Order: sequence, then structure tokens, then C-alpha cells
Amino acid sequence: MYDSFLIQEGTFQNDYVDGKCVGFKFGVKVADYRGAFVSLVNGYYVEVDGVEYPLDVQTFEVNGKAPRTYEELKTAVWEHWDCTDLAYVHCAKEGGLEKGMHHIGLQQSLLSHYGYAEHDEEWVTNPPIPGHGEGAGKFTKTCFFDMEITN
Repeated sequence: MYDSFLIQEGTFQNDYVDGKCVGFKFGVKVADYRGAFVSLVNGYYVEVDGVEYPLDVQTFEVNGKAPRTYEELKTAVWEHWDCTDLAYVHCAKEGGLEKGMHHIGLQQSLLSHYGYAEHDEEWVTNPPIPGHGEGAGKFTKTCFFDMEITN
């Protein structure tokens, strides 16, 4: 239901640190009407113009804190991401992306925060890879968006 609203219009941009373009970022909302504890954010499947950006080049920024790896987020068990709050996915890519239109594939992976499924205990130690099978929370498809980078 919320999957088509994941990426927020106007937030897709190149990412600069100390004046150097280190990649790109985009704003996302949590695809759950209850929000989620930050420790349950398992990552994103990110594809831009046919190129996949795996978890090891991504960081996640939420609640006004500096971008963190998904491994670091696992310890944020009391920190909550409310459904109305904007977070950012940062993807490292030297030089960023070219200005203009880009085709983005996106899937959010949130581990279950209520109920119980047989795989839950396994996913604590061996979480699923977003975009590659189960483990995407309330939706299992990759959503596609056409967005423009202007910076």
C-alpha cells in the first residue's frame, strides 16, 4: 500500500561532503502506518539506470542523526522512525550521478515488528538481502520511479 510513496519527490540529489561529490541520496518514508523501530530497518534494494547499489555502499540517515550503516542500526532498538518522518538513503558513488532524469528501482526491507513467523529467529543472525526474495516487510516487489537530479 505505501510502497508507491517510498521515495519523496524533490529529494533525489547528489551527495556532497566537504565540497566533494561522494554519491547520491534520496528521501524515503517508512512503508508501514505504525512506523518502525530503527533496528528493524534491514536496508534497501537500490537500482539506478540498471545499476544495483548493494547494502555495503549504503548508509541510512534518520531522526537528525548522522548516516549509519545497517549494521549500526541493529543496535538502535529503542529508536523509532515515525511514519510521517523523512529519512535518507545515501549511496556511495564517486562523482555521483549525472544531472538529468534517472530510472530508480527501490524496495524497502523492514523486519517484522509484530507477530511471529518461522523465519524470524533466522533473520536476526542472517537477514535477507533486499530485492532478492523474502524479507521486504509488507511488500515484495521493486517499485520504479523516474526522478531528476539537478545538482
